[in-house]
Amino acid sequence: MQVILLQRVAKLGQMGEVVNVKDGYARNYLLPQGKALRANAGNIKSFEAKKAQLEAQNLETKKEAAVVAEKLDGQAFVVIRSASDSGALYGSVTTRDAADAATAGGFTVARAQVVLDRPIKDLGLHTVSVVLHPEVTAKITLNVARSVEEAELQASGKSIQELAAEAEAAAEFEIAELFDEMGAAQDGEDL
Repeated sequence: MQVILLQRVAKLGQMGEVVNVKDGYARNYLLPQGKALRANAGNIKSFEAKKAQLEAQNLETKKEAAVVAEKLDGQAFVVIRSASDSGALYGSVTTRDAADAATAGGFTVARAQVVLDRPIKDLGLHTVSVVLHPEVTAKITLNVARSVEEAELQASGKSIQELAAEAEAAAEFEIAELFDEMGAAQDGEDL
């Protein structure tokens, strides 16, 4: 099906271009979302008449998105989840979780604006993209932790695996000291 794009669509084209897309993609996504019109003579004339208005509207929304992106870019949000001792989450962090965390942080972010490169299934710091406009993207950091204290430690640069290794090493050192003390006491009794 041929459609006229009413705005820039990633991996498809710029506003005003006539492109071929699969029928289902056009019917189920582009047309209902108002991102395209069917490419017929009437719609092409209608688009040409509205083109200046659509470009001005697009430019205005792009400027607004750029202002929000400037504030949002680089922000870090904490997401508390339960996880195993090795740091694997019981479940995963979704786009909804990221949007909710950003909204709780004072930004208006819709779930559809959040783009996850891969599912978040472990504790730690994860960079996520937020598409505020087809031409404006901001990067945020999700700090996935089991508690607020753990999130603060992660934010300071320590990973959960490092913290677990440090705790294990400290416990082994205490046990070794205890055995050394017991051995020294044993030696004292033998004399």
